[in-house]
Amino acid sequence: MSNDSNSAVVRVEGLRKRYGDLEALRGITFAIKAGEVFGLLGPNGAGKTTTIEILEGLRQPDGGTVTVCGMDPGREQTALKERIGAQLQATVLPDKIRVEEALALFASFYLQSASIEMLLEQFGLLEKRRAFFEKLSGGQKQRLALALAMVNNPELVLLDEPTVGLDAQLRRDIYALIERFREERRTTLLTTHYIEEAERLCDRVAIIDHGQVIALGTPRELVLRSGKGTRLEASLAKPVSPDRLKQLDAVSDCLEVDGKYFLHAQPTAVAVAALVRFLEAEGNALLDLHIAQPTLEDVFVEMTGRRMEDL
Repeated sequence: MSNDSNSAVVRVEGLRKRYGDLEALRGITFAIKAGEVFGLLGPNGAGKTTTIEILEGLRQPDGGTVTVCGMDPGREQTALKERIGAQLQATVLPDKIRVEEALALFASFYLQSASIEMLLEQFGLLEKRRAFFEKLSGGQKQRLALALAMVNNPELVLLDEPTVGLDAQLRRDIYALIERFREERRTTLLTTHYIEEAERLCDRVAIIDHGQVIALGTPRELVLRSGKGTRLEASLAKPVSPDRLKQLDAVSDCLEVDGKYFLHAQPTAVAVAALVRFLEAEGNALLDLHIAQPTLEDVFVEMTGRRMEDL
C-alpha cells in the first residue's frame, strides 16, 4: 500500500471472495485518495462488480479488510449509505414512476439530500421530469441512475460500468458528468472494460484479471512501465521475415498480420532510421508508416498474453 493509504477514502487489503468453486477475488489490494477518479479496469468476469458490491456493503468478503469513508461497509452500512452514492449496472424502477418522483423517493431515504431541481438541471432531465421511467431512452435512464446516485450529495461515488451499452454520443455525455465530479473534488470509483474510458477519465487505474490486481498506477505510469515502447505499423512493398525486422536497432518485437508489420520500438527515431536503412539495402520500400504510443491495452496484453476485447 502507498504511504498515503491511511488518509484514503477507500482502503482495500487482501480482499477475497469465493462463490462455490469460483474464487472471484484473490487478494485484491488498493487505496483511493480523496478527490481522485479511480478506475477498476478489466474484462467481464475479472471481479470488478464483486469488488464494488463489497465496498457498498451488498456482499460480505471472505477475507481481507475494507474501509470506506473510515467505516466497515459490512458492519456500518446504515451510516455509510449517507456518505456514498452508487450506480449499479442495471437500474430497475417501476415503469410508471415519474423522473421527479423517483428522485424524491430516493431523497427520502437519507437524512440530508441535494435539491431535486438542481439534480434535474445538472443531469439534463428538466424536460423529462414528468416522464414515466418506461418512456425514457437508454441514455436518459443512465442519466437518471447517476442523478439517483447523487441525491444524497455523497463524498464518494461508485459507478459500475456506467456507459455499457450506450452509443458514442451518450458515452461522451456521461464522461462530461464524471469529469465534473473530479472538478468538484468528489472521489469517484469507476469500473469499466473500455480501455479508452479508463485512459480518458481515471487519475489512477488498477487493472484486474482473474480476481487479482496485475497493475496499479496512473495510465501514463502503466504505459511507461511497459517494456514494448512505441508501436510502429508499417506497410512494405515486398514481404520480409518479421524475425529480420526484430533484429533492427531499437526494435524489441515484430509481428506480421495480413501483410502489415507491427513493431515495438524504443527510442522511436532510432528504430525508424534503422528500418529505412534496412529497406534501402534490401531494395524494398516503405509504403506507409503509422506511429502510435502504447496504450493500457498493450499493458494488458503484455501482462496476460490476451486482448481484453477478445474476452
